[in-house]
Amino acid sequence: MQIQGSSALITGGASGLGLATARRLAASGAHVVIVDLPQSAGAEIAAELGGSFAPADVTSADEVTAAVRAAQDAAPLRVVVNCAGIAPPAKVIDRDGNPADLAAFERIIRINLVGTFNVISQAAAVIAKNPAGQGRDGGDDDRGVIVNTASVAAFDGQIGQPAYSASKGGVHAMTLPIARELARYGIRVCTIAPGIMETPMLAGLPEAAQQSLGEQVPYPARLGRPDEYAALVEHIIANGYLNGETIRLDGAIRMAPK
Repeated sequence: MQIQGSSALITGGASGLGLATARRLAASGAHVVIVDLPQSAGAEIAAELGGSFAPADVTSADEVTAAVRAAQDAAPLRVVVNCAGIAPPAKVIDRDGNPADLAAFERIIRINLVGTFNVISQAAAVIAKNPAGQGRDGGDDDRGVIVNTASVAAFDGQIGQPAYSASKGGVHAMTLPIARELARYGIRVCTIAPGIMETPMLAGLPEAAQQSLGEQVPYPARLGRPDEYAALVEHIIANGYLNGETIRLDGAIRMAPK
């Protein structure tokens, strides 16, 4: 599917994996719509990239609807990349033996899983009405591509990650049924499960800690780079036979219990 001349809506686009994806897709000719919280750097980044900023909470149907409408008004919406998410630790029993804060568990699920579904649903309803474009091989009727972000924690969750793992496992689990449903509209759906990446969350760790984490990766023994995630997004968009799949991007790491 062609990126140039299309709108690409990217949640969490003001930092980390989303920002790298926004820059790469803008360089490929997309009109990038950054969806992030109002207090983020989304407006400045959108201006830098010649795109648009749509402040929104991904769990709000009204705010996401407005963001999707803004993307469609700028150019046909054909690309959606879900990068918004949070990853606070939350054990089942805390160090004092008390049960988990249920509200904290629900917040992670709501943002990471419900928020992703909300964006998919709102965007797919618009993409499905767009004219079909001709695929790269001349025979496919592509209308759009949706790329979600899970995590290796969906498969190798560590101690302290039950909520995060559940949310990302849910993103992985719903990829295939959604891809099957949206196939009739010419919309492909894939998910990327990143490993240990150079994101703002890890940037706050001491250099020695970051190096130690990188050395746990079999090969290459380093943290993943956001642009490597963005490059995979771009490939998924371009490769018309990728659909309904979750792809690990992790240097072959398998996370230890802690």
